[in-house]
Amino acid sequence: MAQQAGALRAWRVVLAHVEGRLRDGSLQPGDRLPGERELAASLGVGRSSVREALRVLEVMGVLRTATGSGPTSGAMVTTSAGSGVATVLGLQAAAQAFPFDDVVATRLVLEDAVAARLAGGGSDLGPAERILDAMDDGSLTRDEFLALDARFHSALAEASGNAVIAAIMTGLRAAIEAYVQQGAGGLDDWEGARRRLQAEHRGVLDAIRAGDGSLARTRIHDHISGYHAATRGRA
Repeated sequence: MAQQAGALRAWRVVLAHVEGRLRDGSLQPGDRLPGERELAASLGVGRSSVREALRVLEVMGVLRTATGSGPTSGAMVTTSAGSGVATVLGLQAAAQAFPFDDVVATRLVLEDAVAARLAGGGSDLGPAERILDAMDDGSLTRDEFLALDARFHSALAEASGNAVIAAIMTGLRAAIEAYVQQGAGGLDDWEGARRRLQAEHRGVLDAIRAGDGSLARTRIHDHISGYHAATRGRA
């Protein structure tokens, strides 16, 4: 469990590295990052952590990645510190000092809006659906399940098409992971909680697919606030 928590923190090391280089000007639009292997070795993290960080940075518009080999392959920087993205990246660290109640309140505002927007149709819900399918695996550890849980909520934000909401959710992800995992440690019946959380996730997605914005908002609101109420002060 400690190893899994360490892996969750490791990808943020990569974000902090990129943020620092954006701020000091050593990374500019058009520059390319070193390859996965080199980044992993220089930062002391696993390649999977590098890939996760690069995926987040691409969603935020910091990077554009291309497969293959040659001068156009790899991850190219597409923004600068002045774009405001570096500030959002800095939120990764700052958010961990925010009161959990404030983080939860912010999540409710953002994710209520996301659920209602997605219910309007036209969004690709495939990535969120695939994450839920992966979460059905009964062999997942608690921390593995919760890591996918956080990824599911991020996938909904990304599917909304609102780049600002997706970026803010990314910035809050460290704080969200912290209170979700700490709270889970105080639950007496984790397996029961896991089944309930997964049923709630499915319920949110069902309401979205049905085009019922009001129900989708209610379900995501109850899901987030219910978990917080059940785990508050039990970490």
